Amino acid sequence: MIRKVYLESLGCARNLVDSEGMLRRLADAGLQATPDPAAAHVIVVNTCSFIESAAEESIDAILELSRYKEEGQCIRLIVAGCLPQRYGEKVAESLPEVDLFLGTGAYDRIAAGAQGRLGSDNCLLPDPDAIDVSADAPVGKSTFPHMAYLKIAEGCSRRCTYCIIPKLRGGQKSRPFRAILKEAEARIKEGVKELVLVAQDTTAYGSDLSDGKGLSDLLIALSYLSPEVWIRFLYGHPDSIDDATLDVVADRANLCPYFDIPVQHASPSILRRMGRPYDHAGLYRLFEKIRKQVPEASLRTTLIVGFPGETDADFRALIDFVETIRFDHLGVFTYSDADDLPSHRLDGHVSKKRAQSRYHRLMSLQQKISLEKNQDRQGKTYKILLEENPEPGLYIGRTQFQAPEVDGITYLHGHDLTVGRFADVRITEALEYDLVGDAL
Repeated sequence: MIRKVYLESLGCARNLVDSEGMLRRLADAGLQATPDPAAAHVIVVNTCSFIESAAEESIDAILELSRYKEEGQCIRLIVAGCLPQRYGEKVAESLPEVDLFLGTGAYDRIAAGAQGRLGSDNCLLPDPDAIDVSADAPVGKSTFPHMAYLKIAEGCSRRCTYCIIPKLRGGQKSRPFRAILKEAEARIKEGVKELVLVAQDTTAYGSDLSDGKGLSDLLIALSYLSPEVWIRFLYGHPDSIDDATLDVVADRANLCPYFDIPVQHASPSILRRMGRPYDHAGLYRLFEKIRKQVPEASLRTTLIVGFPGETDADFRALIDFVETIRFDHLGVFTYSDADDLPSHRLDGHVSKKRAQSRYHRLMSLQQKISLEKNQDRQGKTYKILLEENPEPGLYIGRTQFQAPEVDGITYLHGHDLTVGRFADVRITEALEYDLVGDAL
């Protein structure tokens, strides 16, 4: 009898939301989650394949967990998500250890798959555009006790030449207001103190809906649910963030003045090759406007180096851009090539060695900028959300300008504080990415 399930979630926060939803479906079907794969009758791997290294990590995890079909109690190994959606029957043929593959449009079949009720077809890849986002999503228990990700849309209708997301997730599909607010209310009742809105193109929320409501309207509605709960959004786009959103964030104290806007590059020629609908001058104007309208704004972006055709002059433009804007947080990826990407057919591919060299140079620059920005915070007081108490007298938390999992953290020295609550901290020490302070 199938009783216990273990789920391994790989990739981004959006994948984690899908994993939480699958666990809820499995629980509703009578399966109990276990943290021990050796004790599980069903093992599920929710995969990522956005870039080559993510696909490799997914395959490694599948092979590692497949040994529990011999060493543990596992009788069904299920692979879900982006890996089967991207590679289809090809990956199914290469991994005979797997009993069932479910694409990104088949998460709703996870319970039937776990119970062996899906027939003989072991690779189900329904059209991700057929996903019904109008229905209430199954809300599983948040992976984190005091913070929850809230997916507000699925898919992306843009056509960046380096990105496989539209193939894996379909076009933009915004969830209805009612469903998002209902889920947010449930999370708040659970005791969550921070809601993090995610989507493939978060700032485009509502562009496909007929009610005329966008991200700014959603942020207002969410901010009124509880003044004691922080709300932030990740994965914005330079082309879809509007003045209304900036004004709302500036006006509401529980909306984190945190702007995660991946720009990918700053060279005009590389942006055109990437299929990004803006130029470098527009980027400079955007971040200047954000800082003017939201003086407390914290800026984060991600960049790609080594894109086909990237010359030394293009990279220099990127360096100048980072030096000028001085982002609070910045992530860098080297270009990941694949023959199913339009960018694969571009000329001027950059060697991995040169791409890595540019990656390290850019990260070294950002490390210096980050340290200087943290040093400017010494002596100042901030509110932080306490998330851990690893030893007596020491707590770990985050400020409004530190997003979960992707940014630095704040170490706080104090006593008799409560994890899951807010506390005030005076910053006494600045590290390259983290802060240290004393409780007030």
